[in-house]
Parts: sequence; C-alpha cells; structure tokens
Amino acid sequence: MRTGLNAIGAHSETSAMIGDRMDTDVLAGLEAGMETFLVLTGLTNRETVDKYPFRPSTVVDSIADLVDRI
Repeated sequence: MRTGLNAIGAHSETSAMIGDRMDTDVLAGLEAGMETFLVLTGLTNRETVDKYPFRPSTVVDSIADLVDRI
C-alpha cells in the first residue's frame, strides 16, 4: 500500500481503501493508516465482520453507497 501511495504521490491521511474483504483489503488499508470502506458485495458479510479483531471505518452495502462521498 505504501509503495502504491508513493507511486501516485498520495498520502494515507487523504486516501481511502475500498474493498470487499476484511482479511486483505480492509487489513491492508488499516495497516497503511488509511480510512477503510468495506462493501458487502463480496465474500464478507455483516456477521463475518465481527469475527475479526479490527474494524473498517465504514461498512456499506454497495459501492453505489459511496458515490455521494466522492
């Protein structure tokens, strides 16, 4: 994540990770110090989120729910 952020000249404080998996997408975003958005259109569902010791910043049903935030 840090390599990617550096490559595009972005900073973790002004970037976010959007993903559909807790164990890869959300974890990578959190480890990079980014805001994280979990979309429930992939493998992870609301019940699965509780099985992890970490939490995304925001959980949404679909990527469409984030359109107004852009």
